[in-house]
This record gives sequence, C-alpha cells and structure tokens, in this order.
Amino acid sequence: VQLQESGPGLVKPSQTLSLTCTVSGGSITTSYYYWSWIRQPPGKGLEWIGYINSGGSTYYNPSLKSRSSISRDTSKKQFTLQLSSVTPEDTAVYYCARVPTEGLSTVVAGGRFGSWGQGTQVTVSS
Repeated sequence: VQLQESGPGLVKPSQTLSLTCTVSGGSITTSYYYWSWIRQPPGKGLEWIGYINSGGSTYYNPSLKSRSSISRDTSKKQFTLQLSSVTPEDTAVYYCARVPTEGLSTVVAGGRFGSWGQGTQVTVSS
C-alpha cells in the first residue's frame, strides 16, 4: 500500500487546515487497519492526531479533539483531516498512515508503526 498526503503548505492563523491522504494498492474499508493522521512539529516528537477505522468510526487525541475532524471518501480511497482555528503552534510535518491493530498503541504513544506517507510540511503564518 502507498499513501500520499496533499494540501496547502501555508495556512493563515485562525483558518482551517485541510489535508487529504490518497491511498493506492489497498482499500480503506479493509478491517484490521486504522487510517491515522500524525504530525511532527519542528524539533519535537511525533503527535498522533486521530484515526478513522474501516467502519468509518473516528477517534481523536483528546488534546486536539475539539478542533479535529477526519472523514473519508471510499470511492476515491481518500481520507481527510480538517484542523480548525490553527495557530503557529500547529506548524508541523503532517503524515497519514495505515496502522494495523497491533501497532495502534505505539502510534498513539508517539511511535512509528505500519505504512506511512512521506509527509507534507504545513506552516501556519500570516
């Protein structure tokens, strides 16, 4: 499976960041996998944002839950992250990933597991 992130590289403060992950070589409705978004701010570690599972249910990092929304388009094999009311502290490299069940706790804790996209830089600045 391959994953590719896409979206604007520059977002103004208070706006909504929107990123899309396009999946090839696999289905996003296959059981056993959690389709996740993760980010890495400059000089910091990985931070799990949330996931959408094969059934379409979502779960978010409590620290970002109020501003985060993950959705999907199964016909296009895409899932999307929206992060509202962004500030410069949301500047980071954003990754999408396919995480198998046995690796979910690792990713939620800030580690790497599963198949990841190459990442896309998003800068929040006026």
